[in-house]
Amino acid sequence: MRRWWLAIIVVGLGVLVSACGGGGSASRSGRLDVVAAENFWGSIASQLAGAQAKVTSIIVNPATDPHSYEPTPGDSRTFAAAQLAIVNGIGYDAWASDLVAANPLKGRVTLDVGNLLGLKAGDNPHQWYSPAVVERVVQAITADLTRLAPKDAGYFQGREHSFLTTSLASYHALINQIRARYHGVPVGYSESIFQPLGDALGLRLLTPYGFVKAVAEGTEVTAADVATVDHQAQARVIEVWVFNSQNVTPDVQHVNQLARASGISIATVTETLSPASEDFEQWQVAELEGLKRALRQATGR
Repeated sequence: MRRWWLAIIVVGLGVLVSACGGGGSASRSGRLDVVAAENFWGSIASQLAGAQAKVTSIIVNPATDPHSYEPTPGDSRTFAAAQLAIVNGIGYDAWASDLVAANPLKGRVTLDVGNLLGLKAGDNPHQWYSPAVVERVVQAITADLTRLAPKDAGYFQGREHSFLTTSLASYHALINQIRARYHGVPVGYSESIFQPLGDALGLRLLTPYGFVKAVAEGTEVTAADVATVDHQAQARVIEVWVFNSQNVTPDVQHVNQLARASGISIATVTETLSPASEDFEQWQVAELEGLKRALRQATGR
């Protein structure tokens, strides 16, 4: 651990020396260096920046848990060169904020999504599952890119418009369809990652928030919450069960089994892009289509 922090300090000092010689508005290639802690924000940033930036995401492996990720010296060097650093915040990726702070760069812009939204550690960090937040972050990234490269303002604004109206068209269409057809359907969910989307879809989320928060944070679920969730599955109080397939704890596995035994329709979500080769909207559309199938199977409509 001591060697790791020493590497961060050395990289940071090197950046400070180079930063004294000029601003951070462009890399030697003429493109901006953008780094996102997670690929869900990185995918969006890449599409907004286009040819005017090199965008690197740190968390790209679907098997990696961003909550407990341990950064490498290579991650430190990547953040050290970032002219735009994008972190989720809200207690989700404190390691990324630490790397940004340890490697200052003159002229760097940092977008902390939690700060943008006025949220803090302890609030639900999974805000990329909120359609309204996605739009706010798109606007913020575009503004930050423009701030760093004002000569390309028209280019960035054009890409923002295309992303919101064309790239996200199927995403918004599915959200509107599900909300119109399945508003009020009782649904259970394994962790807080689904809550922003479930609320946006107008679904009736019945799982106690203490259960989903504990699963997401890796803490112990209370006996009362376990009993409530088990009853909801066994008695078919819920019509659909949604679980994060990247975080199947023993408690979640147990509810999965109860839901299957009760004939409850099941849908899955993931924490990060899965597969990692897809972009944000492809990933979200696939999950929404899976949820729509589960709702149709459960309700017959």
